[in-house]
Amino acid sequence: MNRSSLRVLAGLALGLMASLSVAQSGDYPNKPIKLLIPFPPGGGTDFVSRTVGTRLGEVNNWTVVLENRPGAGGNIAIEAAAKAAPDGYTIVMGQTDNMMLGPWLYQTLSYDSVKSFEAIVRVSHAPLVIVSAAGSKITDPVSLLAAGKSTRGITWGTAGNGTVGHLFGEQLKALTGINLTQVPYKGASPAMTDVIGGAVDVAILSVGSILPHIQSGKASAAAVTSAARSPVLPDARTFAEAGFKDVDVNVWLGLFAPAGTPAAIVARLNEAVNKVLQMPDIRQKITGQGVMVGGGGSAEFTEFVKTDYARWGAVARKSGVKVE
Repeated sequence: MNRSSLRVLAGLALGLMASLSVAQSGDYPNKPIKLLIPFPPGGGTDFVSRTVGTRLGEVNNWTVVLENRPGAGGNIAIEAAAKAAPDGYTIVMGQTDNMMLGPWLYQTLSYDSVKSFEAIVRVSHAPLVIVSAAGSKITDPVSLLAAGKSTRGITWGTAGNGTVGHLFGEQLKALTGINLTQVPYKGASPAMTDVIGGAVDVAILSVGSILPHIQSGKASAAAVTSAARSPVLPDARTFAEAGFKDVDVNVWLGLFAPAGTPAAIVARLNEAVNKVLQMPDIRQKITGQGVMVGGGGSAEFTEFVKTDYARWGAVARKSGVKVE
């Protein structure tokens, strides 16, 4: 077969694939869409997933089945989504911990956060907060770093080994030379209990996890990890204000479909979710948890994921942290 014939066949194959993609997505969806939530009910990821997923079904007259599938730091749900049929009927709410850190830290995972998924849309983002007990001497980044440079150092509670809070602590140690001992917990709630009770000096957790404790006066926000101050914690200073301008970490949630999902389906989901994220009551619910609303195109989110994945990979390699 000559080169000309091969080119003709290749063109026909591409045309057939494009036609199949359109055919597959033309009546999409015509059955329930399963949205996998990687954590148990009641947490921040579950709240945002249910807020967005429920409204997505209501306004489009779609059936969206919200399924909590927790375990292994969220990796079980992510792995299940990666192995699902690429037809748009299984999507997953990924986040920084499992999408950006999981493959770098867990040796047995079968998915690649870039190659195994089609990025649909970033749904929300927020900084981490370093929180201390009310009355603590650690009240801002300067006092935190001073305590960390003492002989005793500081104890640093996290929501678990391999979480963003853990890796950020390792990054901060390398950047500032502080003496920091990580104390991993099984989630944010027990970490906050020990911070308030004085068993650990500080904890680094999501805004939603600590906001009620700050509002009740039991805890204080010593710092946020973003480059700019958080709108819901305007008094909490940034590390940039203490002279460390490269510190800019936000945790995010985003929707993903298995790799190979037709582009037309990804585009339809992206458009539908963006409309939900622009609804005033949805925005109010999400921002009321101390979280900023996301949105934007799938191509934009895809490039963001690639960049963030590489960045966290460098942090993980430098830290030497391995969960398994």
